Amino acid sequence: MSAMMNFIPPNVNKFVAWDYVVFAALFVISSSIGIFFAIKERKKASSRDFLVGGKEMTCGPVALSLTASFMSAVTVLGTPAEVYRYGAAFIIFFIAYTFVIIFTSELFLPVFYRSGITSTYEYLELRFKKPVRVAATLIYIVQTILYTGVVVYAPALALNQVTGFDLWGSVFATGIVCTFYCTLGGLKAVVWTDAFQLVIMLLGFLTVLIQGTLQNGGPKNIWEIAKNGSRLTIFDFDIDPLRRHTFWTIAIGGTFTWLGIYGVNQSTIQRCISCKSEKQAKLALYLNLVGLWAILVCAVFSGLVMFSHFKTCDPWTAGFISAPDQLMPYFVMTIFSSSPGLPGLFVACAFSGTLSTVAASINALATVTFEDFVKNWLPNLSERMSTWISKGLCVVFGTVCTSMAAAASLMGGVVQASLSIHGMCGGPMLGLFTLGIVFPCTNWKGALAGLLTGITLAFWVGIGAFVYPAPSSKALPLYLSTSECAVNNTGMVATVTPTLPPFRPQLADSWYSLSYLYYSAVGCLGCIITGLLISFVTGPNKGEDIKALLIRPVCNIFCFWSHKCKTLCWCGVDHDKKTLHDGSTKDFHKDDEKKAEGDDVVKNGLDKDIQNHILGYNPDEKSYFNTSMETESYF
Repeated sequence: MSAMMNFIPPNVNKFVAWDYVVFAALFVISSSIGIFFAIKERKKASSRDFLVGGKEMTCGPVALSLTASFMSAVTVLGTPAEVYRYGAAFIIFFIAYTFVIIFTSELFLPVFYRSGITSTYEYLELRFKKPVRVAATLIYIVQTILYTGVVVYAPALALNQVTGFDLWGSVFATGIVCTFYCTLGGLKAVVWTDAFQLVIMLLGFLTVLIQGTLQNGGPKNIWEIAKNGSRLTIFDFDIDPLRRHTFWTIAIGGTFTWLGIYGVNQSTIQRCISCKSEKQAKLALYLNLVGLWAILVCAVFSGLVMFSHFKTCDPWTAGFISAPDQLMPYFVMTIFSSSPGLPGLFVACAFSGTLSTVAASINALATVTFEDFVKNWLPNLSERMSTWISKGLCVVFGTVCTSMAAAASLMGGVVQASLSIHGMCGGPMLGLFTLGIVFPCTNWKGALAGLLTGITLAFWVGIGAFVYPAPSSKALPLYLSTSECAVNNTGMVATVTPTLPPFRPQLADSWYSLSYLYYSAVGCLGCIITGLLISFVTGPNKGEDIKALLIRPVCNIFCFWSHKCKTLCWCGVDHDKKTLHDGSTKDFHKDDEKKAEGDDVVKNGLDKDIQNHILGYNPDEKSYFNTSMETESYF
């Protein structure tokens, strides 16, 4: 039996009038952007304008939107807390982000952009068959709803901690505002609102960094304290895959995880294909990489500043807060206790990440549902009715995603919860698209079997880890002191009676203890290996039956010295064909029953107005503008 001292929490002020004004301004401006685009685009009634912005966006706002959407409240609240507890190894994601953007822009994006699709899952029907597309779409919908629940819950928890607002009132307010401007303004409203919200996120981080640094003796002192507290031990090259964070788990596992988020995720690709040219889309991704780096650096340094401030009195260990994700808002309310308005700016920063992510998710969910299901069920919809159905889907998914926040309260830390969800669902999806784009021999049976195998493996390890958490020795936080917390000697916390550990199966300390960052790699590799094996057993695809447009011949990079070797790796796909399309893509889609008489344009994601462009390539800008009419040689 043991007892603990009852620590007295310091007085932490709540919101004042100026904080409410700053915070409310975020919601007002975000909603106003939705209203603006609803009015501006009122004469454009097509679902294409609503869902992909008419494919006339430029790289600047798209880059800002991508950064804001994926650097959500999970980053604002979770990453500083991770650094505070485990050290600055999180900065290694700098490497993972770099690889992710390179692979996305050079491997996946060209295929998606040139295929003229709206939903990434249209590609799967063009490359394989409809059952593969349907299965992938359903998995994506589940993944996005689960993830969105986490990012809705995170800032609501922060707001509850610092202001005393009702937690679920905050959750529903977030969902209502996101659904409002997403439904009114479509993708353009989402993109421009994201750009505004990214500015708020950066301002919030910078304000915390500047004030925290000034109060804790300057950058040099903070660095020394972090070093003495072992927070700067970044490069741990232990290859043990059960360790929560090492160089390898973050660099390799993080690359797989974020590639599943970026490379094949509808939310990302939808905004990239909304750009008016492939060159603009690639530029948006590389500019977005700079934004990812900036947010990551701000979040990591915020964690170091927070550790410097609480080095002798950890509020979590002392019981002043109930969860590690509350560390950042508690820190903010402490350092800004005499600065009205600045706590409101930080909470607006956290909510900016959430609003951008939730709105992008709602828009992406509406897009894949409309393109992959509604258009197949109701092929003769008018443009006006299509737009109204798209808006109705935004309302439905806004409601569902907001409701999922209740489940997020049971998932633990927001960073691990969100990346675990992406790993379990995104990894198999990454494997599926890799099979289609990189391996011409893969047939639809192999693709479907690979997807199911990858999902099974990823959920097996993910759910097993949730039920049987890894031993603390594999994920032990660094030392946190409470030596200078104020102590109330008049009371004692109730004694704690040790309990016997629950039964743990044999896999609990091995398979179920795998680092959560490897869930994506498990799902991806399981999908690829199974897909290739099943394809060879059931008869691999013949290259001459596959359009070169659907394959990215990466083997050219490794076999550049030998044309014979390249041709062998192409598996019969004619990547050397130099002739341009003559305006007809009727052989692009294999389903003859879906072709209307006299219509040479494929109907699954390729718009009829593509016929107006004889080529999809602008030699002046050296970039593709419309993707069904272009050369079939990539290199």
